Amino acid sequence: MSLFVVKHQHSAETCPAGNPQMAPFLVQHVSPPNAAEQGVTIHGEAVVNGGHALYLIVDADDQGPVEHYLTPFAQVGTVEVLPSSTCEQVVARAAC
Repeated sequence: MSLFVVKHQHSAETCPAGNPQMAPFLVQHVSPPNAAEQGVTIHGEAVVNGGHALYLIVDADDQGPVEHYLTPFAQVGTVEVLPSSTCEQVVARAAC
């Protein structure tokens, strides 16, 4: 499995949290069981208050399933999928 940090950013105007149709879908979409069905394991998620940015820490076999899983978020903003490592892995290889 590979580790990824994901950043989704959207504008206040396109914020899905205030959309009565989109908000319930997003809560369900970010649920661990739903992500697992798509080959993605969610380790953590947080939204920056007032910042219109969602961060996820996820595992998947490779970047493809992560990008596919995040397709709905790309409809309202940007999505960055960043290959990542744990702190322990970075220290073991002595380099970020």
